[in-house]
Amino acid sequence: MQEPRYRVLVTDFVWPSTAPEREVLGEIGAEIIEAPDPSEDTLTSLAEDADAIMTCFAQVTERVVRSAQKCQVVSRYGVGVDNIAVDTATSLGIPVTYVPDYCVDEVSDHVMALLMAWNRQVGFYDGVAKQGRWEGVTSPVPLIRLRGCKLGVVGMGRIGRAVAGKAQAFGLEVLAYDPYIAERHSAGAGVNLVDLPTLLSESDYVTIHTPLNDETRGLIGANEFQRMKPSAFIINCARGPIIDEPALVEALRDGQISGAGLDVMEEAAPPADHPLFGMDNVIITPHIAFLSRQSVLELEVRTAKATADVLQGRMPEFLVNPAVLPHSRVKLN
Repeated sequence: MQEPRYRVLVTDFVWPSTAPEREVLGEIGAEIIEAPDPSEDTLTSLAEDADAIMTCFAQVTERVVRSAQKCQVVSRYGVGVDNIAVDTATSLGIPVTYVPDYCVDEVSDHVMALLMAWNRQVGFYDGVAKQGRWEGVTSPVPLIRLRGCKLGVVGMGRIGRAVAGKAQAFGLEVLAYDPYIAERHSAGAGVNLVDLPTLLSESDYVTIHTPLNDETRGLIGANEFQRMKPSAFIINCARGPIIDEPALVEALRDGQISGAGLDVMEEAAPPADHPLFGMDNVIITPHIAFLSRQSVLELEVRTAKATADVLQGRMPEFLVNPAVLPHSRVKLN
């Protein structure tokens, strides 16, 4: 049997198999090595012999990256790269790729699903109907007409813009906060660009769509919840630590806000006794906003394609760290 030309370490994945990746990478003679667990010790050991690393949620730490002395590329299955030591990779000449434009439809749909489930109190009325209570039942949260309400979108990247468009179709007025876009761009999207305090104080619904970094960690905390309407509902399908979780629990208990819809939390797998799990005014899904058959297949194929491109000296579709180019371990054309 012919020795593989490249060894590609897959740190973790949440789909049935890596068959699509194997098909793409097999075309360039690459072998996939699936890590038996995503611990730092395991990844550090396996990375020593890897020509490439593909990672989903596992932490590709500085130690892991430094151990990967043969590595020519680290590829992220997804949008954010907060689980990768990008600065270390850049300093060592390792390109980092990602797929920033995948699952835009799925995540924006999920945001609207959480918003609509709360607005129509679907969970409450599902429960009472199954108890045989069909008359004279009123939800603790009053039903209000969605048209004319205000949605505040924090972060107007691809997903934030998609949410804004879908919300407008339901008759919502959209406010947006994003310090990195000019007002003329927001006007083109039909939204009102405002500062964060204004967005929080005026919005009936708030949805988070920023990356996780030093600027956004804990962006929504106690002070921000105090600015919001008591009837407001906050949605987070971005990254858990953008919201200060203890402050969210307190705000929900004290009635500073009405409810929350979360697809992400501070811990990837929170303990079963987490206080948010016992709250009737919280809707939680287990980080599946990105999920559909189409989005997962697309993610597997495009991540593998980006990895193959770099290994063969081609510029990937999306490069996280262009500063690596002058000293990259592999020259990209």
